[in-house]
Amino acid sequence: MVDTATDTSASADRIRASGDSEVATYLEIAERREPGQVLTPAPNAPESVVVLDYGSQFSMLIARRIREASVYSELIPWDTEPEKLNHLNVKGFVLSGGPASVYAEGAPQLPDWVVATGLPILGICYGMQLLAHKLGGSVEPATSREFGHAILEVGEASSDLFHELPGSMPVWMSHGDRIERLPAGFRSIAQSQNAPIAAMADDAGHYGIQFHPEVVHTPQGDQVIRNFLFEVAGCAGDWTASSFVDESVEAIRKSVGDGKVICALSGGVDSAVAAALVHRAVGDQLTCIFVDNALLRLGEPERVVNTFREQMKINLLHVDARDRFMRELAEVTAPETKRVRIGETFIRVFEAEAQKLGQVDFIAQGTTYPDVIESASTGSNAAAKIKTHHNVGGLPKDMQFTLIEPLRNLFKDEVRRVGKELGLSDEMVYRQPFPGPGLAIRVIGEVTLDKLDVLRRADWIVMDEIKKADLYYDLWQSFAVLTNTATVGVQGDYRTYGHLIALRVVTAEDAMTADWARLPYDLLANISNRITNEVPEVNRVVYDITSKPPGTIEWE
Repeated sequence: MVDTATDTSASADRIRASGDSEVATYLEIAERREPGQVLTPAPNAPESVVVLDYGSQFSMLIARRIREASVYSELIPWDTEPEKLNHLNVKGFVLSGGPASVYAEGAPQLPDWVVATGLPILGICYGMQLLAHKLGGSVEPATSREFGHAILEVGEASSDLFHELPGSMPVWMSHGDRIERLPAGFRSIAQSQNAPIAAMADDAGHYGIQFHPEVVHTPQGDQVIRNFLFEVAGCAGDWTASSFVDESVEAIRKSVGDGKVICALSGGVDSAVAAALVHRAVGDQLTCIFVDNALLRLGEPERVVNTFREQMKINLLHVDARDRFMRELAEVTAPETKRVRIGETFIRVFEAEAQKLGQVDFIAQGTTYPDVIESASTGSNAAAKIKTHHNVGGLPKDMQFTLIEPLRNLFKDEVRRVGKELGLSDEMVYRQPFPGPGLAIRVIGEVTLDKLDVLRRADWIVMDEIKKADLYYDLWQSFAVLTNTATVGVQGDYRTYGHLIALRVVTAEDAMTADWARLPYDLLANISNRITNEVPEVNRVVYDITSKPPGTIEWE
């Protein structure tokens, strides 16, 4: 493990040698501090490794891999100010990959303060090139690009980063630039056929690797990440679901005090776990509000009310707002407009119901990390917005409540572990995800009550057949989409012009990526036959075989 306390000065000397006077001046101040003192962690802040996001499609996956090693991690925009990390006890940084070239105008940079902490740094792909460029090395376009599988030849197997790894191993590359000259004080520790410097290191805990250890195509990538966490950064690896619950309960109690909280319930996993967590923290100060917005699956309102009132013994208000939501969605066809209107209408309904409860200061909801990232809410100008999640980008700016999002930094599998820690049933915890905007984004085009009725019946058949085939828990999501395409058919010897239903069934780990499920042909046939027989308005069923990317899981 690198002793960063004795290497900060050497790091400063190397940067001064690179000619970057601004960073050198900054480091002169840093030398008089203990490592990490640029940051001021709050008491009892969780031990963390921070991932700086430079726009890679795998940035979120890096944070996930770190958490899988029981070390807490957050993904932040590369230009985040250090004061925004004081809720963490940072042990090191990972610089993600990205689409830019370090020498391009306007390319994302390595902030001075990150180097000035004296903490270990691991640069991945663009992150490696950026680290070399910042510290005085040279990065140039490669004569032969590397995309896909490559063989890494480890030249210094004794390095902490490659601890107990073989001298030759398969990795996954994705780069068009490469390092031509190392910064002062660095050495090459691995190479590939097209990258003579495929990994680099110095004696101050700074590492760079040209390959992507976070993807499954690098079979031993998890061990590379673990080596950085434990051999280099000296992490303890003690972050668990139970520790998250304890920390969150304490934080919620401190934030809420004796105030009242309402929780937006959809009936899905995220809102259920959020409600259970807030309830553990503040008890009867919490009132859950379940809004029937006409966009729910068949039998959903009854199931939600029974679960939360009868099983979880939580205060619950059941609000019938179907007419209000349908008015707001009338003649709306744009997916983003649907999401924003649904999000705003939810809040207006909550505000009206809260007035009946007296003074209410807080609203809790089950926003998760993928929701935040896909809505580009991190603020990184290197990340693209995919779509607005109704509970992230769809909230009105004049909302009267203070927002509590205890699951905001968790992946779905982490949410489920927290749910089990809180004592929720398997039936609730392992339910397939259901989008906040509900069936509105599964009806393509304008949403009407008649279309919702058709979709509800078709969707129930999909779920029923999936469960009969004992595949429900093996799949991430399985549902029907009512397209805005009508097709010619023959039903009962009559020509029909009916709806086209699309089946969407995917496998995934966290919804950031997904693959279409290879369902048995007999199962697909059963689903199609039942829908066209039991839902007479439908005369054609198709199966969506698009992965994410390039598609998304939902159609809107």
